[in-house]
Amino acid sequence: MPLLTTGKPFIRDLEQSGAVGVYAPLEGGYEGRYLRRLRATGYESMTLSARGLGDLGAYLTEVHGVRPAHVGKKEIRTYFIPPMLETRLATLPATAKGLVLWLVDGQVLSSQELTYLSQFPTLDPRVKIVVELGGDRQFRWVKLTDLLAG
Repeated sequence: MPLLTTGKPFIRDLEQSGAVGVYAPLEGGYEGRYLRRLRATGYESMTLSARGLGDLGAYLTEVHGVRPAHVGKKEIRTYFIPPMLETRLATLPATAKGLVLWLVDGQVLSSQELTYLSQFPTLDPRVKIVVELGGDRQFRWVKLTDLLAG
């Protein structure tokens, strides 16, 4: 990989497909570089861990209930949390191209959840999705639709 990269092929593929899966070297650093290039082209970004998300549709687009562990010491409570993605889209500046949702630890997601994420940009074209699917020797990406088809 060259020392300086513009990230244009990555951004072009992300804009065309709407959702990509990335494989990055385990020592890290590459994700930040590509996020910085996305922000420089006009995208806002939101980074989440895929572990413990539960129902992706409810977590990202609907008000959903969360029950924290009570450990037997308090009554069972349910807190209702606003949708993460919809609240962020509501505050998106008018000059922004869109919102990039970067999911870390995407290897824990099922094929059903990856299918939902690959179809999500067709429901809301302002949202682009990047899912980290594992490690590799160099930073590479695959369109999620191609990944699921093959």
